[in-house]
Amino acid sequence: MEETNGPTVEDSGNDELYEHFRFIADKGQQPLRVDKYLMNKIENATRNKIQKAAKDGNIFVNDVAVKSNYKVKANDVVTVLFEHPPYEFLLVPEDIPIDIVYEDEEVLVVNKPAGMVVHPGHGNYSGTLINALTFHFDNLPNNSSNRPGLVHRIDKDTSGLLVVAKTEEAMTHLAKQFFDKSTEREYVALVWGNVEEDTGTIEGNIGRHPKNRLQNTVFLDDEAEKGKPAITHFRVLERLGYVSLLSCNLETGRTHQIRVHLKHIGHTLFNDERYGGNQILKGTHFSKYKQFVENCFKVLPRQALHARTLGFEHPKTGEMLRFEAPIPEDMNLCLDKWRNYSKHVIE
Repeated sequence: MEETNGPTVEDSGNDELYEHFRFIADKGQQPLRVDKYLMNKIENATRNKIQKAAKDGNIFVNDVAVKSNYKVKANDVVTVLFEHPPYEFLLVPEDIPIDIVYEDEEVLVVNKPAGMVVHPGHGNYSGTLINALTFHFDNLPNNSSNRPGLVHRIDKDTSGLLVVAKTEEAMTHLAKQFFDKSTEREYVALVWGNVEEDTGTIEGNIGRHPKNRLQNTVFLDDEAEKGKPAITHFRVLERLGYVSLLSCNLETGRTHQIRVHLKHIGHTLFNDERYGGNQILKGTHFSKYKQFVENCFKVLPRQALHARTLGFEHPKTGEMLRFEAPIPEDMNLCLDKWRNYSKHVIE
């Protein structure tokens, strides 16, 4: 289990310290140096920054300052303090348009465009959906991560539907639905390769890649404990020769889950730069085909993933609500190119 709280202010002489991260080690956590533990947990953290925090007495385990060589054990509460407030807690309302699909007194359903980050974080402190929400809506309920109204999220370059809570009661109710896996979340994905099975289920624990900290990966068998359980169901919608269009349903909601699972079975998302989908993975390398694929990349300059369907129980009325956002123009243009190509070139 992992929690992020803040910003808590601690008294340290003349300087104020702010809690940036708080983690609760899993029950199965094997002894691991706290600096290595935090390197695995905090994206974009540097070893020097973590070791400096330890040297300055700003890393705490169970409310006791520890050195960098402390071994984290099961159920330890690890806290990191820094001298400045976390940028993600300095929320500045911004007048950014929001595509509202549905709204009532309790909930808001929005269609997020590709390229918009859901909440502020490292390297993205403005222009996010949260910045827009705090401008257009007052008194959205807050959670421990100071992300008003946010119940779940999708990646920056994934388009599609998100539900936002407008009351504390709605946030609690919706969060429980996501925890209980009772929501409906369907994505449309264009992947490299001809997916032979009409339907399938991908199971594999997902965790941080040991060599590339910007990626997640699947851990199986003896290494399964390094990741968290993840299940993705898929169905083939179209086969277009060297690519396939899939409908994917999430049973769990791990970071990059669809992207990681599809790569794991050899069908990386089309133009998913982080996971290698921005290369020609299937087909020939003849100049005309290469030019065709590069044109597709230009039309769809991001991973080919869209959160199309979202269903949940209304937190107040108990009514089952289901929403659908059409595939966006950039993805449709790319699909049309592949449809024409497969019709005239591929047998």
